[in-house]
Amino acid sequence: MDKNQTTGFLLMAAVFFGYMWYMKPTDAELQAYNQKRDSLERLEQNTSGTAQNIEQTPHVFSSDSSHSSVIDSAQLAREKITYGIFANHTRGVNQQVILENSELKVTIDALGARVSSVILKNHKTHDQKPLELIDADSSNLSLGYYSSRNSSTLAKTSALYFESVNKSDSAVDFVLRGENQEKLMLSYKLNDAFLLDLSVKTENLQDLLFASSEEFILDWSMYTIAQEKNIKNSRNLSSVYYKYDREDPSYITESAYEREDLIAKTRWVSFKQQFFSSSLMAKANFAFGKTGAFIETVAVNEEDTIYNEGMLARLSLPMRAVNNTQFDMQFYYGPNHYQTLQSMNLGLEDQLNLGWGIFGWVNKYVIIPTFNFLDKSLVNYGLIILLLTLIIKTILLPITYKSYVSSAKMKLIKPEVDALNKKYENKDPLEKQQATMALYRKTGVSPLSGCIPALIQMPILLAMFKFFPASIELRQKSFLWANDLSSYDSIYELGFNIPFYGSHVSLFTILMAISIYLYSKYNMNSTSMPSGPQAQQMKLMTSIMPVMMLFFFNGYSAALSFYYFLSNCISLIQQFFIKKFMINEDKLRAQIEANKKKNKNVKKSSFQKRMEEMAKQRGMKK
Repeated sequence: MDKNQTTGFLLMAAVFFGYMWYMKPTDAELQAYNQKRDSLERLEQNTSGTAQNIEQTPHVFSSDSSHSSVIDSAQLAREKITYGIFANHTRGVNQQVILENSELKVTIDALGARVSSVILKNHKTHDQKPLELIDADSSNLSLGYYSSRNSSTLAKTSALYFESVNKSDSAVDFVLRGENQEKLMLSYKLNDAFLLDLSVKTENLQDLLFASSEEFILDWSMYTIAQEKNIKNSRNLSSVYYKYDREDPSYITESAYEREDLIAKTRWVSFKQQFFSSSLMAKANFAFGKTGAFIETVAVNEEDTIYNEGMLARLSLPMRAVNNTQFDMQFYYGPNHYQTLQSMNLGLEDQLNLGWGIFGWVNKYVIIPTFNFLDKSLVNYGLIILLLTLIIKTILLPITYKSYVSSAKMKLIKPEVDALNKKYENKDPLEKQQATMALYRKTGVSPLSGCIPALIQMPILLAMFKFFPASIELRQKSFLWANDLSSYDSIYELGFNIPFYGSHVSLFTILMAISIYLYSKYNMNSTSMPSGPQAQQMKLMTSIMPVMMLFFFNGYSAALSFYYFLSNCISLIQQFFIKKFMINEDKLRAQIEANKKKNKNVKKSSFQKRMEEMAKQRGMKK
């Protein structure tokens, strides 16, 4: 580099740094810029935040600062870009309108025209406080739109103040007015019982709807409030359910916290808790939208005693870009009562987890109808459970009788089975099994006949396991020492927690465990039991099973433990009655001997032939 080049570079650097020094902002200008930037950041938080961070008071602007006009103009410009024709609604007073009927008290805020509170008037929390299904601090409902075709920021009505008009005890309209006769209206109407209608209506918003791809984006979210004594169990029975058009309802797996995209037209979405639901149903269908639709569940801290879990949904309201258009929806805020939900013909009753396959059928077509029939004439739910158990046990009595007859026959031929076991003690087990099967064939005794009746009864037992914890009819219904049959009963609080057991003592669970032990003991003494190590294992299981059930059922529904206790007691009585008055062992022994003579020359069954062939093949290999 020569002398002239060096001089040129030095002159260029001097000009550059001189320009930078000359254009440096003053301290006052820098302060004004920082205030403007902070103001825009706060506005962004308000327009994109949830119900918790949206201001509930009118916006106040200071007139003392020399830069207030800069701040105000910046905010107004940003609001105009984001909210378009409705930017004049970013300031106001959050007035509230209350709609009320015999079942619900609904509060709707002018800010966002959202339902901020729903109180079920005829229900209480576990500690007898008013049951608020939704509160302002944990819920949000918002419509999203784009103010122009070039806008990349989603405007949300949750930050806009609506004007309330046409108010009555059961209906109100909330209106946003634009600059040139444009109008967005949310009309609420409270029907009978648990239904709240919501209609989204537009006038002269074709440009806005065209910019928003002919849809409003509906964001609905809440942290469901804990209503029950057993929060852990309530969380395990809570989730988001949904139904595609012309398909069966589905849901996010209970106890799982995840997001699921909605990929088809959706009929309804429901935030389901153990005994209550908040459901949003479209009169037509929600679209899955160009921006995507989804549902999601969010976990809360396990130590939280206020909320069960977070639930949210993003849906699309298809709206044509014409002068006037309307989309109709309906909320259900109420109990998970099977008949009430079923009467709406939308499949909402499938939210009640009554079990899959045959277990669900037993609940739907046997248990629930029988329970409701008894509920019409009786007010004591302990007595209803007793009668329900008696009816079930009476229907199953023929099966129980056949099972006990089979067990009695097995007991009579036990000496012969033991003799075979001794004879083939040191021989091929397959030969021993073959000889045993031949004995069963000759005597006409089937070892499976005692198992099949038990398998037939299993669906009913498992159906009850699903029915009682989901039955709102039992919620807060007392019986004896249990003040809520839908939850656990407690006769003593330990003051400390035992792993897998809890911090309380459930008397119904103790009674159930005792009945299991007595029932198992009676069965062992009344039926044919295996000898040797198997006998010891059976005795051990008889002692271990009641203890296991103590731990398993201590936190479950008192009604469930009471049912199992009654079922075991009735089974004991039935078996004693059958053995004492219906079973004649001499006649059974004579029948077995007659079968031996009759089946002496009967051809071998195909099963027995296969067994013999297997034994021969094994002998050849040896």
